[in-house]
Amino acid sequence: MHPNPNFRKAGDETNLGFARDRGFGMLSVNGENGPLVAHVPFVLSKDGKFADLHLLRSNPVARALDQPLPAIIAVSGPDSYISPDWYDTENQVPTWNYVAVHLRSSLTKLPDDQLRASIDSLAAQFEERLLPKPVWSNDKMPPEALAKMMRMIVPLRFNLQSVDGAWKLGQNKPDEVRLSAAKQVNGYAIGQETALLAALMQAPVGK
Repeated sequence: MHPNPNFRKAGDETNLGFARDRGFGMLSVNGENGPLVAHVPFVLSKDGKFADLHLLRSNPVARALDQPLPAIIAVSGPDSYISPDWYDTENQVPTWNYVAVHLRSSLTKLPDDQLRASIDSLAAQFEERLLPKPVWSNDKMPPEALAKMMRMIVPLRFNLQSVDGAWKLGQNKPDEVRLSAAKQVNGYAIGQETALLAALMQAPVGK
């Protein structure tokens, strides 16, 4: 996480809300020969105390879970390169603006009989955003096909211990300088979700 306190003023509620809305991140644990990484969707509980997810049984992260392991999920948001020229002021340097939230936890396997509830809640979390499209559910799969799929995956629980967020949006610059850069971000679109980043830079967390 960026150490500048200007970028770390978002509270736990804001950071957890961001992670819950994204529902996707980079999961990492320490393996025998170095870090192991998996890119995973997840469902964060309403109280923010845990997240449920699943992995293929053959995934190296899942295979490493003979016992609970310290873990992190890094959730990325919009980001973009920022040119010094965009500030319309002197003595600036290039930088990169972004939003990111880190969730730290103990990662454990759940009993197999909890897998169905876990994958049902994961599908529902995103299907509900597609209304008025009819909601898809696992009930639409033939039972034998669903059972075959479920034998290949393992349910996991991410017991949340801490949350940390960086909202690097130019809060350390004068308003006119930050707003000048925000006007350019979406036009050049270097990065991801630059329209969202530009909007956040116009009214950043911590200002």
